[in-house]
This record gives sequence, C-alpha cells and structure tokens, in this order.
Amino acid sequence: MKFIETLKNVWKIEELRNRIILTVGLLLVYRFGAQVVLPGIDAAQLETLQSNTDSGLLGLLNAFTGGAFANASIFALGIMPYISASIVVQLMGIAIPYLQKLQKEGASGQKKINQITRWLTIAICLVQAPGYLASLPSLGIPQSAFLLGQGGLFYFSSIIILVTGCIFAMWLGEKITDKGIGNGISLLIMVGIIARLPLSFFQNAASRLEGNNVMLILIELVLWFVIIFASIMLIMAVRKIAVQYARRTASGGYEKNIMGSRQYIPLKLNASGVMPIIFAQAIMFVPGLIGGTSFMKDSAAGQWLQSQFSDIFGFWYNLLFAFLIIIFTYFYTAITVPTNKMADDLKRSGGFIPGIRPGSETSEYLDKIMSQITLPGSIFLALIAVFPAIIVKLMNVQSGWALFFGGTSLLILVGVAIDTMQQVNSYLLNRHYDGLMKTGKNRKAVA
Repeated sequence: MKFIETLKNVWKIEELRNRIILTVGLLLVYRFGAQVVLPGIDAAQLETLQSNTDSGLLGLLNAFTGGAFANASIFALGIMPYISASIVVQLMGIAIPYLQKLQKEGASGQKKINQITRWLTIAICLVQAPGYLASLPSLGIPQSAFLLGQGGLFYFSSIIILVTGCIFAMWLGEKITDKGIGNGISLLIMVGIIARLPLSFFQNAASRLEGNNVMLILIELVLWFVIIFASIMLIMAVRKIAVQYARRTASGGYEKNIMGSRQYIPLKLNASGVMPIIFAQAIMFVPGLIGGTSFMKDSAAGQWLQSQFSDIFGFWYNLLFAFLIIIFTYFYTAITVPTNKMADDLKRSGGFIPGIRPGSETSEYLDKIMSQITLPGSIFLALIAVFPAIIVKLMNVQSGWALFFGGTSLLILVGVAIDTMQQVNSYLLNRHYDGLMKTGKNRKAVA
C-alpha cells in the first residue's frame, strides 16, 4: 500500500508525470522502429539470421540493439555508433588541445563537443552500414529474401536508412534527456536489453522443464537476484574522505560562524562504470581477426586464436577479458577522476583533509586512495563481467539467458535503473514527498 501511495504521489506532480509519459512514448517509438524491416528484404525469411545471432558476439550485439540487428531493422545499428563516437571524442579530449579548451568553456564548449560527436557518429555509421549489409548473406539470409536484389540501389537506399535510423535514435535519446526522465541514450540501450530478457528466460526455462529440472530454475532466479544485488553494491559503494572546514559563514537573515564543519568527499569504488567492459569488449574482437588473416588462418596458432576467441564463454577469452577490464578500469579512472582539480577546489573553498596539507599533498593522497580502492573495484567488476561464462560452465545455462547474469547487460540495467530512480526521487523530495523507495507520505513543508 505504501508503494502504491508513492506511485500516486509521482502521478500528482504534473511536471514529473508529463516527463514520464513523454519518455515512455519515445521509448515505444524506438521499440516500434526496431521491428520495421529494411525495404527490399522479405521479413518472412529472417529466421536463420535470428537463430545465428542468438549467441556469441553477435548475440551480445543483438541484445544491445533490442533484437533490431537480427530483424534487419531500420534501427539495426542501434545507438552503438553514437556510443563509439562519444568514447572516441572523450579519449581524444586527453590529447587534443582544442577539445581540452572546449571542455573548459562550459555549456558553449559542450555544445560544440556534442556537434563533433554527432558528425563522428555519421562517419562511423557510413562505415558500419555497408559492412552490416554485406554480411547479411553470410549470416543466413537467403538470396531470395532480397526482393530487389543486392545491387547498387539496394545498398544506397539501405545505407541512407540505416544512418538515418541511428541519427533518429540519437535524437530520441537526446529528447528523453532534455524533456523526459533519466539519461535518454542509456534508456534506449536498457529497453533494448530488457526486450530480450523475457524470451531468453522462457527459452531457458522450457529447456529445464523438458528435463524436469524445476529446482534449477528457482536456483538460477535466486542467483540472478544475488548478482543484481552485488552489481548494485558495486555501483553504489563509495569511500568517504573526511573534509574539515576551519571557518564557514552561512547567511540566513543573519550571520553565523560554523567552526569545524565536517563533510565528506565520496570516492566511488567503481568510478569508471561499465566503460572498462565496453573498451575490453572492443579489444576482444582483435585476436579472432588476427587469427583469421590470410597469413595466419591456416597455421595452428591462427586456428587456435579463432577457436578460442570466438567463444565468449571460453576460458582463454574470459581470462584475457578479465585482465583487460582491470587494466582499463585503472586507465579510465585515471582520466576521469581529476584528483588535482578536486584538491584545488578544496583548497579554494577553505577545506582540508585532517592531517594532510592542502594542495599537492592532498592531490597525492586522493590519488593514492583512488588507486587502493580501484583494485578491489576492478577485480569485482571483472568477476561480474565473466560471470556469464562461469554460470554456463557450472549450470549449463543457455547462452541468451546467461548474458543477463553479469557483464555489460546487467550493469547497464542496474546503473540506468538507479540513475532514473534517483531523478524521480529528487522530484519527490523537492515537492515534500518521501523518496521513491520510502513511505510515500506527504512531508510537511519547512517554513
């Protein structure tokens, strides 16, 4: 009853209600587009393509697009080209002075960075779209499915549609961020992943029921909730660094000195989020590509690389995957957590860490703490990332359902859900209601 009352309170706030309705509407538009097949392809002959993209690396890519990849949809590229462009621009910002200058210019600089990201997204789409179309026959679409053939007209029109579909998906995400609730791009990825969850679960449950293994279904569900809880802990965990302010002045119609006010700097255990997994996932394509090159594919080493690194649940694949995640966690944390800027801001505001001198000594101390907490955070992140492979080997779970036991899919679901709930919470608290996960009773406004 308390939860229902909280939902009623959410509905009472007109601005929040309108934002939620807009968000749901735009997400439905995206899901509808994922079912629209490219012109010139017979939708009735896509069964082989869909079966070939149920597992492996293609299954992971298909999960991120919400099944649009296997449907040969107008949204087949999904939002991933935009994500790739964002990562490239972010990394380029470390080395290119022009981008560094834009980052310091505030809103106007961010607007220019967004424009650069959009143009880079189009460039990436123009590379990925022809590759996707050329790979369709090898992925199982028969020649008879191409109603107008595979000539220049088909390629030209389909490339334009795929690029436009990606840009439209990017526009939907930006509109959700601006006028809806939550991060729009992340929500588009999340709904795509969720769209695959029921089918994956029921396919695995059906195979269990055929073998009269009902208890295994219950064990898997319990284990799944445990992994979700562990992922939440990983995302929410922080190390609090105590900060002392020698003297601050608060104004509220009169002046009052607050001597020795103590606050905290929250340093996240996993400050890099899912980015290390995304980086590592991109690198994991390389060994298989090397093994498939013309000068290595016939050698024993080339065949070993192709066999071991084409199986995302294999031992060597996941060993290298976990190692890369740990390395990239340190790398991404180092470039995204500005300990020097944190120390400078703290010094300017008159704060200090007890026992640590302001300035460079504070920066070194924060950097040391980040290095210490990043190690367990990176190992934990690596374990969650490779847990789908562990669950496949130990419990013989179907590959589609196993992907939801960890890795990028689960962390995205948990992270986006937490971020969206926090935004809803802020609306409730600003209107003097309790938070989303609390009682839902009206708070008395403070006079």
